[in-house]
Amino acid sequence: MNANSVDKLPKCEPSAVQASKEALESELSLRLLSAIEGDQSVTQRSLALRFGVAVGLVNGYVKRCMRKGLVKAQQVPTKRYAYFLTPKGFAEKSRLIAEYLSNSLAFYRRARAQYAECLAICDAHGWTKVALVGDGDLAEIATLAAIDAQVKPVAVIAPGSNRESVVGLPAAGSLTEARDFDAVLLTDMENAQATYEALLYLLPDERILAPQLLRLTRHQPAHASGDAA
Repeated sequence: MNANSVDKLPKCEPSAVQASKEALESELSLRLLSAIEGDQSVTQRSLALRFGVAVGLVNGYVKRCMRKGLVKAQQVPTKRYAYFLTPKGFAEKSRLIAEYLSNSLAFYRRARAQYAECLAICDAHGWTKVALVGDGDLAEIATLAAIDAQVKPVAVIAPGSNRESVVGLPAAGSLTEARDFDAVLLTDMENAQATYEALLYLLPDERILAPQLLRLTRHQPAHASGDAA
């Protein structure tokens, strides 16, 4: 494969996979309740820094939790507030944990099955050298899917990374550093669409495989079938 035309893959494009508003709210609510349970003197500003969100967003969630009877606030010296979980708040935290675990397991099973189908497509085409593009959680799921597959990933391409290995595979920081490969399997959750479009400069569309969960917008009809998109 000639990778001289394009070497750099995007690193900061908007995510192609956005969690639903409901899932995001559940996750933030769980993190908020857990933080308050662990430290009643926590402040909204410190929570915002911990979660990486605006203080106003934390304030809105705290007020929502208080309206639902999940959290109580009590003024303490130095003009601050201490937050407490109510019995209802403890119950809601347990429910959110169960929901989170259930959703996480469901996502893992779906992702692993779809990556297994992608690898089966590679096997059917005789593409034995497959590289993963992206070094996040999906790369680990793809390698687990490969345990029972005929085709095994041979490398991970992680743009901008200087790691020597990822999930037990040789890692390359750019396409030109990677060994020759027949096809790529997209495991970049954060920049999936932009990474796919960059790869089109280097590979035919049908040799860029990705699970349906990444919801790629294909520029050409894929030759793949099944759950690979």
